[in-house]
Amino acid sequence: MRVAHIIMVHKNPTQLQRLINRLKHPGFDIYIHLDKKVDASEFNFLEDLPQIYFIKKRINCTWAGWSFTRAIIQSLKEVIAAHKHYDFINLISGQDYPIHCAEKTYNYFTDKIGQNFLHLEKKESVWYKDALNRFEKFHFTDSGFKGKYLLQTVVNSIVQKRKLPDDMQFYGGSKSSWWTITYDAAAYVVSKLHRNSKFHNFFKYTWGSDEFVIATVIMNSDHSKHTNPDNLRYIDWSEGKANPKFLDVKDISKIVSSKMMFARKFDIDLDSAVLDELDKH
Repeated sequence: MRVAHIIMVHKNPTQLQRLINRLKHPGFDIYIHLDKKVDASEFNFLEDLPQIYFIKKRINCTWAGWSFTRAIIQSLKEVIAAHKHYDFINLISGQDYPIHCAEKTYNYFTDKIGQNFLHLEKKESVWYKDALNRFEKFHFTDSGFKGKYLLQTVVNSIVQKRKLPDDMQFYGGSKSSWWTITYDAAAYVVSKLHRNSKFHNFFKYTWGSDEFVIATVIMNSDHSKHTNPDNLRYIDWSEGKANPKFLDVKDISKIVSSKMMFARKFDIDLDSAVLDELDKH
């Protein structure tokens, strides 16, 4: 069994190094996507580590913009182009951390080959109802011109609500940005979103696409038959903000007892002791 971990990174090379060390395992390869805004020289010291690969085509990522999802798709494309046999492709950020040691994480997925793990919220949820407007309206989040939000308002006041291509059903959730999927499901996502201009042209004008696009593509395919509606991540949204809570040492008991495999969000500049405790665990 072999896993490709894709890590989306935009800051803190020291924390990334710690995450890499935590994931060190003969069955794990690590692919790092550095936001194009980041000075790559700060991460050069990681290049010679075994089983570490940097995504070559870096994307300048905008928060909640299509560009972030495009960076994920580009990373999947390069992992697939490596022509290695991976049973799973696991997407995390540089501010995630495994709850268990690498061996236990590896053994967990050994028993789950052929399955996808995606967070999927029910249609009755607050997130689901609010999120419909993410694709029904045009969003110019990635555009760089002045007055883009004024134009966005004008356009949406004129045009009808947009519908998903091919009569697709909508899937996603507040935790759906991060997932573990099979190699075949990843290849299917690339074929739909990279090689198909219709899908790309539609989704590039959505907002917060990372929380629903890949889930929607997978769940509208045969891969849905092998998908668990849980992404195995401990994420705390209790603060009611646009981003999840930064976890600290006071959260350790909840993290450890969560029965999840990964947790987020961490920042060693705010609290590194929580990672120390997870290492002990």
